[in-house]
Amino acid sequence: MMPWLYSALGLIILLLAGDALVRGAVNLSLRVGIPALIVSLTIVAFGTSAPELLIAISAIHDNAPGIALGNVVGSNTANVLLVLGLPAIFAGLHTSECDTRKNYLLMIGASVLFIALAFMGEFAMFSGVILLATLAGILFLAARDAHLHRKNGEPDELEELEDADPNMPAWRIGVYLLLGLVGLPLGADLLVDNATVIARTYGISETVIGLTLVAIGTSLPELATTVMAAVRRQADVALGNVIGSNMFNLLAIIGITTFVGKIPVDPEFLRFDLWVMLASSMILVPFVFMKRDITRRWGFVLSGLYVLYMTALL
Repeated sequence: MMPWLYSALGLIILLLAGDALVRGAVNLSLRVGIPALIVSLTIVAFGTSAPELLIAISAIHDNAPGIALGNVVGSNTANVLLVLGLPAIFAGLHTSECDTRKNYLLMIGASVLFIALAFMGEFAMFSGVILLATLAGILFLAARDAHLHRKNGEPDELEELEDADPNMPAWRIGVYLLLGLVGLPLGADLLVDNATVIARTYGISETVIGLTLVAIGTSLPELATTVMAAVRRQADVALGNVIGSNMFNLLAIIGITTFVGKIPVDPEFLRFDLWVMLASSMILVPFVFMKRDITRRWGFVLSGLYVLYMTALL
């Protein structure tokens, strides 16, 4: 009974922390003159990817590298199909108003690089250096864009958003961000740990747990953040969160973890899961380049595809 109660508590913490992180990130962007999209690609993305990093390192220490890799690959697939699909069903995402083309192409490039390195058979420290160097380059581009935005004195469209307060005290913004960054990994760990206990009770293998249960569990921070952003009609935060989190998962999570130990690549990842991850990312092309909204109908399509993927795995 206790694992079920702890799992529910973890979910509640995730929802509250996701709301706090979105509030903090949006108001931080207003205060320092940085677009919400860029903030979501850094602060929000790193905060919501923290559970994946903790689990990946723990999996290497426990000699279960399949969970580490499965968690990242499965989380990236879930981020697109589930994290964008479910909020779209309830509220819709007005992604036609967002210009995420550049960051989306960077995410696709990171995915292709990750798959290419995977075909080397394992992610060793050499691969980790390449991944982290790529991430450093992406963050440099984001910082440069933020500088140009401020230098050009471009108006910030966030001022009219609900709950956006350009005069919010710095200490309150800090509290929101702290609650979000601390609460998200705490809630995810609480949920995943106890859900794993429940799964093992029913005899599910650790590999399947990594690709399904752990991946879904560690994607809940992104889901919580995206749901709150969708409700507040902040599609730039929602889409930027998914794009940024996927890049952080591939480049930072695996990159850092390789310094803890090598991560062998199971041939099944090369045959199926990595290509599903890439295909799910390519689905976003109409919404990024053709200025289409992720409507409720598209929400059902994305969520349905994820159900099919889970069925294929199980």
